[in-house]
Amino acid sequence: MTRVYAAVAVGAVAALLGGTAWYVSARNSADPFAPCRSSVVAGGSGAIGGPFTLIDQTGTSVTEKDVLTKPSLVYFGYTFCPDVCPVDTVRNAEVIDILDEMGHDVTPVFVTVDPGRDTPEVLADYAEHIHPKMIGLTGSPEQIAAAAKAYRVVYQAEEKKDDYYLVGHMTFTYLMDPEKGFLDFFRREIPADQMATQVACFLENS
Repeated sequence: MTRVYAAVAVGAVAALLGGTAWYVSARNSADPFAPCRSSVVAGGSGAIGGPFTLIDQTGTSVTEKDVLTKPSLVYFGYTFCPDVCPVDTVRNAEVIDILDEMGHDVTPVFVTVDPGRDTPEVLADYAEHIHPKMIGLTGSPEQIAAAAKAYRVVYQAEEKKDDYYLVGHMTFTYLMDPEKGFLDFFRREIPADQMATQVACFLENS
């Protein structure tokens, strides 16, 4: 499993942390979000996100236009994840609540990278325990792969010898806007209050 996570980590760095030139350009441009940005994205903000077709926790087929109807925090993980995902999703739920107190309505979105086990029913139960606003998304392996590719998410399951396999995956949370698309991503080390402040900066400058 160590090798799986190592491969995912290398992919994460290659996917998202190579855009120094773009970052410097954005900071020096008329970008209204320049004071809010804390991350570097290879290829610019347009390189993250895109069309997808998935299945929500009610069993309904949905597209990004159905899901991202308001500012959203999008996270890729899986419900069997023993430690990382629960910590990250609970942190994101705290961010949602802080933002709500600040007057900002933001949706938490959880996209599974383990569609074999994460059925709509499983995601419905998971979402209910994390946050009432949470939208859980699954789909066929091909649909999940396409969505992950659009968000530059790298994931890899270990050999499935039984039902207790783990899945290595990236742990970034993406701030998406229905009109402007990708705004920023947040690492798991950022505490809820700091993350909420940064998200609010984007929302208040949009």
